[in-house]
Amino acid sequence: MQFDDPGSLFDVCTQRLGERAGRQFAALARRGFRLIRAPERAQATGQCRLGGPALLEPETLWPEQNGVPLSLHAVLDTDALATWLGNELPVRPGLLNFFYLDPDLPYEEYRKLDLSESGVCRVIPADPAQAVMVTAPQPARSYAVMPVHAAEVTMLPDCWDVEDDDVEFDRGQHWGAASLILSEMGDLDGNTAGSHCAFGWPDTSYTLKVSSRDSDGAAVHLLQLAEDTELGWGWGDAGTLYFTIPAKAFAAGDFSKVVGQVLCC
Repeated sequence: MQFDDPGSLFDVCTQRLGERAGRQFAALARRGFRLIRAPERAQATGQCRLGGPALLEPETLWPEQNGVPLSLHAVLDTDALATWLGNELPVRPGLLNFFYLDPDLPYEEYRKLDLSESGVCRVIPADPAQAVMVTAPQPARSYAVMPVHAAEVTMLPDCWDVEDDDVEFDRGQHWGAASLILSEMGDLDGNTAGSHCAFGWPDTSYTLKVSSRDSDGAAVHLLQLAEDTELGWGWGDAGTLYFTIPAKAFAAGDFSKVVGQVLCC
């Protein structure tokens, strides 16, 4: 669920869930962005874009998995996003390059790879003052560049990313916190699983969690990429690609711990 106005988010939560549970649910809100195609390059948010060449520091190697190069899908300019994210961006990594292994390219090397391996996705930071454009090596796919505007929103978690301890609920009436959110907030779920988003909370539209939890809390959602016929990518039937990182690794700026996950019908 996404809100342009954080105040309206709080009001809706308390009106729908009651004062106590509403406050608890509203406290889970995170700041994020809808990534919208910028009609003109000047309307893009910093250097944020989908597709195009990577923006890497000199001498940075293009990421591979078992000798097969990954494809560049997006670049986020965290300097341009920092003002809205505030404390939710504990480090300023500059540019973040998002790579993923294209599963459908007709090469024998690709068919031999296991898409469940951690190396099929990579996020590589770069100093914008040093970064240079690097074109994808063959046989990785090179997508057309699409500058994007990052529209500021405040996001509530999908019901499947809410734990039973997050909000109080009547255990005689609901089987879990997800049941409460579904019954009281479900009609407000805009279902952004078909759109591109950054930070905030992911939207799965399926009964699966994206933001796993550990002792440091829920994983940080970095990027959500939907099927895009204009760019020419997709991941199965109505598939969406998610990049998340453990909260502790994010705070330390360790993007080697990023996890890529595809969910589809």
